[in-house]
Amino acid sequence: MEEARKYIEETYSKLVKKDPDQTEFLQAVKEFLNSIEPVFTAHPEFIEQNILERIIEPERIIQFRVPWTDDQGRVQVNRGFRVQFNSANGPYKGGLRFHPSVNQSIIKFLGFEQIFKNSLTGLPIGGGKGGSDFDPKEKSDAEVMRFCQSFMTELQRHIGPDLDIPAGDIGVGGREIGYLYGQYKRINGSQAGVLTGKPLMLGGSLARTEATGYGLVYFTDKMLQNEGKSFENKKVIVSGSGNVALYAIQKVHELGGTVIACSDSNGYILDPAGIDYTTVKQLKEVERKRISEYVTTHPTAIYSEGNIWDIEEAYQIALPCATQNEVNKDLAKNMIAQGVIAVAEGANMPSDLEAIEVYRQAGILYAPGKAANAGGVAVSALEMSQNSQRLSWSFEEVDEKLTDIMEAIYTEVRDTAKLYQVEGDFVAGANIAGFVKVALSMISQGIV
Repeated sequence: MEEARKYIEETYSKLVKKDPDQTEFLQAVKEFLNSIEPVFTAHPEFIEQNILERIIEPERIIQFRVPWTDDQGRVQVNRGFRVQFNSANGPYKGGLRFHPSVNQSIIKFLGFEQIFKNSLTGLPIGGGKGGSDFDPKEKSDAEVMRFCQSFMTELQRHIGPDLDIPAGDIGVGGREIGYLYGQYKRINGSQAGVLTGKPLMLGGSLARTEATGYGLVYFTDKMLQNEGKSFENKKVIVSGSGNVALYAIQKVHELGGTVIACSDSNGYILDPAGIDYTTVKQLKEVERKRISEYVTTHPTAIYSEGNIWDIEEAYQIALPCATQNEVNKDLAKNMIAQGVIAVAEGANMPSDLEAIEVYRQAGILYAPGKAANAGGVAVSALEMSQNSQRLSWSFEEVDEKLTDIMEAIYTEVRDTAKLYQVEGDFVAGANIAGFVKVALSMISQGIV
């Protein structure tokens, strides 16, 4: 459809002129636009209503300074961000990332992806994201607390249980969420539903910690089953060793697979006998040490510096769970050379555009992050429901709901791709399915 192609190209061209230096955001938008052309035949009103230009422009961007005092009494200053991207389907929902790389481009790309990820869950939540260039690594608990209190002193003006509900992301776990919630409560009184990912005693949900990693594996398992395959006796590599990677490793082993390698920002460990989930959990969540320490208790394992996707070892399933653009074209080719049959993303946009093209040309199964890692935000929304009703569901209840949601997302992505005549293209299926719901909601609410 020539009109649709022209509309997409003009929209992207305008965006590049507005934000030429926001490379991560432009990449996310381009990946989205590359796959949605079939929508406009069925919905020409999306062009008439200029939905694309409206949906790629955030409703609101908030940037603020975060002054705090370190343990030596010196005043430090970081930047804080919150992008409230789209509320057509409900209140803004999305995590907070504390990492030195955080800037407006990264927060916008994450918020943009969050719109469609949240839409795919079928739950009434819009898309947002936030964070800071603060690095919690090697900071004392007292320093992290003082930073979180300063960050929330400003952020609390812009969030609320029915307006914007942040959660965790890279660098923001239960400790940080607890400090953030404490400061919010100090200023506004007790409103448990204002943050998700909270510790259990503050109204958190069982299975929330595990949700993104478990959900990733549930989605991947469903994708494999559709091809007559499973995790049973498969070798798997999981990048990262944070929350998502950790619980993906656990669930893969439960389903009969063997995770042979995982990583952190310094390097990776290769353990052909299978990564010991409990050791990684102790190192990363309790002792807060580097992954290289794994070999001290597992001498048969090998630690190497560098990128985990450089490994030359036969394996069948790749689960990138570290960070954006960790897999480029050459690394994707190396995956294929090692025998990979499926890639499912636990991180947000871990594969760049050239890597995705390598997957496509190789004909392997590929699940983009906005579909495969939606389990975390799904259980966050379930936590919101529990807070609203003042209920606490069991781990088994939440895990069952998570399983159902991830299977429903898989089915919708698969069927949408087939409906729009791009069968097997899960990137297109996820983008189209998420986009159509939001676009129809936007149209129903008028020009707002």
